[in-house]
Amino acid sequence: MPIDQLDGLVVFRSVAQLKNFTAAAAQLDVSPQAVSQSVKALETRIGVRLFHRSTRKVSLTEAGERLWATVGPALTDLFDATEAVQAFRNKPVGLLRIGVSRPAFAAWLQPALADFHRAYPEIRLELSFDDGFVDIVAQGLDVGVRLGDAIAKDMISVRVSEREPVAIVGSPDYLKRRGTPKRVADLAHHDCIRFRMPASGAMFRWELIDSGRPVELEVNGPVIVNDTAAMLACARDGLGLAYVLEATARAPVREGSLVSVLAACVPVLPGFHLYYPSRRQIPLKLRCFVDFMVARAPARPNRSRRGAT
Repeated sequence: MPIDQLDGLVVFRSVAQLKNFTAAAAQLDVSPQAVSQSVKALETRIGVRLFHRSTRKVSLTEAGERLWATVGPALTDLFDATEAVQAFRNKPVGLLRIGVSRPAFAAWLQPALADFHRAYPEIRLELSFDDGFVDIVAQGLDVGVRLGDAIAKDMISVRVSEREPVAIVGSPDYLKRRGTPKRVADLAHHDCIRFRMPASGAMFRWELIDSGRPVELEVNGPVIVNDTAAMLACARDGLGLAYVLEATARAPVREGSLVSVLAACVPVLPGFHLYYPSRRQIPLKLRCFVDFMVARAPARPNRSRRGAT
């Protein structure tokens, strides 16, 4: 196979994964024009159109779907095999792309980043923030982070933290004006900062414990956000109560800008898990990252393949 045709297949793989020429160019560190020209050249050599293109959307043609079904796994195996031989180097290298929610970053990943960089200075990290469930394969990522271990098929799940408690917090000024809720029913008379799920667009219902029973509550309030940092900021400004991971509110609670309420009525959630594709060969950069995070975890996690639940 001519070398330029192999290059074209590499570009095709990125565009097929990301469904976006600009995103593929960023992943490959080339210009969007170079990506477009490479795909056009590949289509000319093969003699078929591989993508439907419009100003808003890129999708595979039937021929493109057939090529992707074969080329995608084959190139992934080639790249993984190339990275696997890095084990013979003194230090692993390369770019590791991580899909992470903002709460997971603040509560778990951020405290570990500096130590990881010192341990593996030649591994570069690219963080992609998304508070919904991330399809890491479709987005061209190496590994994702989420609460719990319910993941898509053909993924490996590795627990890397203890269970994570939730907190309901409000500013001292807000609680002075509106009073401190003592039970779940009191929330009906409070402003609550609402959260819209980024992926589905649905409004998050607060999961609570009422008289020993788990309940889901549809709260009301003056502000809707889809970012947990914004939720905490609104709570600090006295706009209402926020429902967040306790770890993300620990510093402002300690400083006194937020106060935790209803501690007996909030659940404890499953810990954070790393998830990544099940492959015959795990890239060395990913193996180093997973092992490093596992070593920091309080208890040894179970590694398992799981389907979505």
